[in-house]
Amino acid sequence: MGKQPNVTPSLKTARGLGSAKEGTDHWWMQRLSALAMMVLAPLMIFLVITLIGEPYHVVVAKMSSPLWGGITLLFVCASFYHAHLGLQVVIEDYIGGHAARLMLIIVIRAALIVLGLIASLSVIRIMLT
Repeated sequence: MGKQPNVTPSLKTARGLGSAKEGTDHWWMQRLSALAMMVLAPLMIFLVITLIGEPYHVVVAKMSSPLWGGITLLFVCASFYHAHLGLQVVIEDYIGGHAARLMLIIVIRAALIVLGLIASLSVIRIMLT
């Protein structure tokens, strides 16, 4: 019998970060959130244009409806999630040091979570008014 070749796994394989471990899911989530944004952004633009110049009580009444409040809430969630995915890719591609990259991803993720929660709670507060 022949001798088996000495195959050493690559560093990515050893760490469990080889292809198809996380990159594919990230790519799909980015595409799905972009698709959601393609539907929600024109609706939000329409809503904002129709509310320009309207008094406060009219804006609150429109945003309190389940349809427009729900669309706004979905838009906020989808846009912050899409921003998170896109910024993570940019950081991973352009920040060299592993520690700096990890710290920046954590800071950006925390900031987006806080801002997303503030925006979501603001929309919910208006919907409950």
